[in-house]
Amino acid sequence: MPAAAPDDAQLLQMLEFTVGGAGMADYLPLLEEELAYKGEDRRAPQWRAGSLAPTTTLSAVIIGAGMSGILAGHRLQQAGVPFTILDKNDDVGGTWYEAAYPGCRVDNPNHNYSYSFAQRHDWPFHYSSQHVLHDYFGQCADAFDVRRHVQFGCTVRQSVWSDDDQTWTVTYDDEAGAQRTITANIVISAVGQLNRPKFPTEIEGFGTFSGETMHSAQWRPDLSLAGKRVVCIGTGASALQFLPHVAAVAADLVVTQRTAPWLAPTPDYHDAVPDGLQWLYGHVPSYSEFNRFSIFWRMGDGALESVRVDPSWESDGSSVNMISEFGRQLLVEYFNGEFGDRPDLLAKVVPHYPVGAKRMVRDNGVWARTLKQPNVHLVTDAIARITATGIEMADGTVHEADVLLYGTGYEASKFLTPMTVKGRDGVDLHEQWAGDARAYLGVAIPAFPNFFCLYGPNTNIVINGSIIYFSECGVRYILSLVELLLSSAAGSIEIRRDVHDEFNARVDAENRAMAWGWSDVSSWYKNDLGRVAQNWPFTLLEYWQRTKQADAGEFVLR
Repeated sequence: MPAAAPDDAQLLQMLEFTVGGAGMADYLPLLEEELAYKGEDRRAPQWRAGSLAPTTTLSAVIIGAGMSGILAGHRLQQAGVPFTILDKNDDVGGTWYEAAYPGCRVDNPNHNYSYSFAQRHDWPFHYSSQHVLHDYFGQCADAFDVRRHVQFGCTVRQSVWSDDDQTWTVTYDDEAGAQRTITANIVISAVGQLNRPKFPTEIEGFGTFSGETMHSAQWRPDLSLAGKRVVCIGTGASALQFLPHVAAVAADLVVTQRTAPWLAPTPDYHDAVPDGLQWLYGHVPSYSEFNRFSIFWRMGDGALESVRVDPSWESDGSSVNMISEFGRQLLVEYFNGEFGDRPDLLAKVVPHYPVGAKRMVRDNGVWARTLKQPNVHLVTDAIARITATGIEMADGTVHEADVLLYGTGYEASKFLTPMTVKGRDGVDLHEQWAGDARAYLGVAIPAFPNFFCLYGPNTNIVINGSIIYFSECGVRYILSLVELLLSSAAGSIEIRRDVHDEFNARVDAENRAMAWGWSDVSSWYKNDLGRVAQNWPFTLLEYWQRTKQADAGEFVLR
């Protein structure tokens, strides 16, 4: 006979034991959602379109069949709202389909990086590789019966709102290259951020290299690097994953680094989950779910104060408060342990900015082992120019190459590019943003009725954590907006500009008080104007609370 579910007092006691602290009562409702006792999905819509508005026909177009697009399709289907998903690829999975470079894997423990309603207890690794995650999202698309709604090979060019019809017309190129259109009441952008390659076009001579070039986002498995002279520009998260594989086969590898990343010591980063732990996950009631919530807390709200700026803290710019300094010292000890026998490397790899100002990179010792190989050379001088045969540094040193690799990241802050989106009165979204993307709760944009974003502006997790959590909250919020639309018999719903602007002012003020906004170190968190357009600076609990149900008073219904 299965054990009875614990009452709230018992749950709170278990929760506070799990996270190692008291004062967690506010998190109890969130924990109950995450636990999903008896398979209950508490984030599923509790309404059906046919019951709310029997005579209204409402449809949606979702752009993207990655993690967020699959999720949005699943929820719309539960609510009885017809939808079509358009995706440029030939399979679901988004980033986890496209990111096929060697060594690609998630930097968030897999027991946290999964849908709350489709938790998997038998992950093969603590941090799964790209193909494992691609398989997971493919299985979810099939289990939720979402795949049949996807039109693959479709590249969306523009979405245009009609004030008269209160509909969106989405124009796209189909698999054969023919231009087609589809009309819907609602458009949900689930295009993601980490798939459009960013190149260092500001470097003199960019594009003049005559050898082979390759970005991590456009990895070509047919391009052999064996025995080649390779130069890699960039040492971000992707580069630190693929470079060990390159170093193993290249004759010579030059790695150019502009800013050193903080390494997060993770001894089990490549390890399989041991059998004993697998048994606990599969047999002890709620063990896996409580472990998931423990990860959620430790990597999110539990660490938030460590990156908040203390105005009274005296520092040389390498820390922002006492906890930040303590964490920095611990990490410096890790660097000393990894690179202590190579003082030439140690001087190059220890960052001089606060922990949390840039995304940390998980490491189990592989980075030090890679850089210490005799065929690998870490260069920290500035690149003066790219030439036909390699790169020339500011000090005049020339590095010849057969292959030039780019580990320079993604155009994360250029939201929704290169699509054209035109809203009410023909307003162009990119002209309205002017390079500074903003949205209310990362979802709704003034002058763009019935247009909603997932993984939109200021919905990124910085310290670490699962973006799936943000997408689940965002989708529930979108569904509550659709519910408002149907129950009010209106044709459109649009965020009020004053509400949007007040929210963004608060976000900006809080981001400036965090390590990533306070520090002048460059990062993909900031757009070209220097504003932090990526990060959510408040607690994850607050985002959950604010997206549980839309406030009709914050919107204009027409």
